[in-house]
Amino acid sequence: MNARAHLDLTGKVALITGASRGIGEAIALAFSEAGAKVAISSRKQGLLDRVAATIEAQGGEALALAAHTGEMAAINTLVAQTVERFGGLDIAVNNAATNPHFGPLLTADEGQWAKILDVNVVGYFRVAQAVVPEMRKRGGGKMINIASVAGLKPMLAMGVYSVSKAAVLMLTQVLAQELAEHNIQVNAIAPGVIKTRFSSLLWRTESIAQNIQAATPLGRFGEVDDLTAAALYLASPASDFMTGGVMVIDGGMSVAGLMTQ
Repeated sequence: MNARAHLDLTGKVALITGASRGIGEAIALAFSEAGAKVAISSRKQGLLDRVAATIEAQGGEALALAAHTGEMAAINTLVAQTVERFGGLDIAVNNAATNPHFGPLLTADEGQWAKILDVNVVGYFRVAQAVVPEMRKRGGGKMINIASVAGLKPMLAMGVYSVSKAAVLMLTQVLAQELAEHNIQVNAIAPGVIKTRFSSLLWRTESIAQNIQAATPLGRFGEVDDLTAAALYLASPASDFMTGGVMVIDGGMSVAGLMTQ
């Protein structure tokens, strides 16, 4: 087996949501370095343009398009423009997420529930619904859903988010089962606490940070580069016999027990 060839994305087209910073940006850069043409999306065009400029400066090809995953029309336009620019679509990474509630589950209001579930779960469904027809035209594809260890076990003060990420894991399994006949593999990555702006409350608040690090056997927070090799594996031919799975990358937090107090 030629290991390098198995991880090569030359000739592939990838769409990554939530790609203006953090995990999404890191995955987009990694895919580009592996040879893929990448379409990146988030709500803010200016931040996307910065990421696209970085990719292009490194010799890659990028299409930056602002789109809200809460709007099906915006997603359809995003996919259509990606196909128009690059000729098809092979890989989709669902990474856009939100978490406007931090505290006990029963203190969340219905508006917070609706927003979290709409972006974190239904948004992933919308992207899947839009990209699958294009993947079928290519004879198959790869879908990667960014979940969380909070979807495996409840995490303190992040109950609604935990519920949404548990739903992402089930969505991944259902799609894997239904799309296998079309040679589309669907898998998930469940990160622990990764040092990004999205999770800044957890790693910048000293008391919370100390508890998380104490609950993590490797004793540190994750970095975005801790996830990119896993994403590359799931996007590449190397993972052709894997579907419906979840790669847990959390420093051992989930096996030791998540922060619950």
